[in-house]
Amino acid sequence: MLSIHAYRDAFVSHLEQHIVTREPVNLYNPMNYILGLGGKRLRPVLTLMTADIFGNDYKKAMNAAMAIEIFHNFSLIHDDIMDDAPLRRGKETVHEKWDLNTGILSGDVMLIVAYQFFERYDPEVFHKLAKLFSKTAIEVCEGQQYDIDFETRDDVTIDEYLKMITYKTAVLVGAAMEMGAIVTHADENDAKAIYDFGMNLGIAFQIKDDYLDAFGDPKSFGKQIGGDIIENKKTFLYLKTIEELGNDEAEQLLHLYAIAPVDPSAKIQTVKELMASSGAVDATLKAIENYTKKALDILNGLNISAEKKETLVSFANILMGREV
Repeated sequence: MLSIHAYRDAFVSHLEQHIVTREPVNLYNPMNYILGLGGKRLRPVLTLMTADIFGNDYKKAMNAAMAIEIFHNFSLIHDDIMDDAPLRRGKETVHEKWDLNTGILSGDVMLIVAYQFFERYDPEVFHKLAKLFSKTAIEVCEGQQYDIDFETRDDVTIDEYLKMITYKTAVLVGAAMEMGAIVTHADENDAKAIYDFGMNLGIAFQIKDDYLDAFGDPKSFGKQIGGDIIENKKTFLYLKTIEELGNDEAEQLLHLYAIAPVDPSAKIQTVKELMASSGAVDATLKAIENYTKKALDILNGLNISAEKKETLVSFANILMGREV
C-alpha cells in the first residue's frame, strides 16, 4: 500500500502523459485545460487505493481512475455553465475562457473519452465497469437536477437534500471505489460493500463541505467563507437550522435567504449566528460523524486484512478531519 500522496502523484503522472494537443484544438484544449487545473484527485486516488486493497496492484486500475477523473471534470464544466460560474480552482472556467458552445461540446467529448478508457480492459471487466459507470452517470445528472429544482423551493426536506447529495456527489465516490475492486476481480460482495463504504463517506464529505463553507478557516478553506449563504443554497446546515428555529427566527432566516445585498457580510454573520444558536452546527457535526461511522462499520464485513482495513480507517479520518 502507498500513501495518499503517492497514489495521487502516480495518477497525476499518468494523467499528464495523456494531456496532448489534438485536432481540432478548440475541442480538446478545453478538456486538457480543466484536467490540468489540479484539485484533490480524490476519486482516482480511491480507485487506485481500492485496487491495491483487493489485488495488490494499483496500476491495473489506472485506466478506470482516468475514466472517473475525466467524468468528474466533464460534470464540472457543465456545472459551471449552469451556475454561470466565472472561476474554477481560482482560474477562469472553460466557458469563460473559450465560450458557452465550446464548453458544452468539450464537456460532451469528455464523457465519451471517459468510456474509451474502459475499452482497455477485457470484455467481462469492461461490461461491469460500463454498467456501473452508466448507472452512476445518470444518478449524478439526477442529483444535479434535484439541486436545480431546490433553488426555487422553500419546502425542501433534509431527506430530500440527503438524496440529492447522494446522487450528485456520493455515488461517484462509491463507484470510484467499486471500480478498483472490479478491475482486480474482487469478490462481488466485497465490491458492493466497498461501494457502500465510499457512498457513506461521500455523504459525510459533502456535509462537511457544507459546514466548512460557513465555519471553515478562511486561510485554509481556499474559497470565500459564506459562499453558500450568499447564494442562498439550501444545505444540510441551513435545513437543520430551519428545522430547529422557532417561528419568528425561522421567518428571519427565510427573509435573509430571499435577499441579495451588495455587501453580504452582515447577512453571513446573522445567518451563522442563527445556525449556531439553533443547535444546527452541533447537529451537522454529529451527522458527519454518523455517516463516517456508518462507512467504517462496513469495513468489519470486508474480506481483507486488518492492516488494509486500518488504511481505509486512516483515510476516512484524514478526509473527515480536513479543514479544506
